[in-house]
Amino acid sequence: MATQKHMGKGVLTKRLSAQVGSKSLAYALLKKRGDMDAKGNLTAKGRKRDAMTASERAKDRAAKASGRAAKDYKYSAATNRATLKGKK
Repeated sequence: MATQKHMGKGVLTKRLSAQVGSKSLAYALLKKRGDMDAKGNLTAKGRKRDAMTASERAKDRAAKASGRAAKDYKYSAATNRATLKGKK
C-alpha cells in the first residue's frame, strides 16, 4: 500500500493525498467533509482527525458507523480498515 509511510499522527493530508493520488483531490475531499476551510487550513474537526493515527481514525469511522465503541475494533494496516474483535 502506498500509504504505509503515512500511518502516524499529523499526516492526514499526506495520507489522503497518497490514497487518492492527488493533493488537490485530497484537499477537495477534506473541504467537503468539513476537515479543511476554504483557505486550506485544517478546521477544529480536521485538527482532531490529524492528531489521530491511521488506526485510531479507522476505529473511529467503524465505531461511528456501527454505534459501538472504538475499543471493540481491531485495525488492519494492509486494508486501512477496522473490524470487530473476535470473542474470547
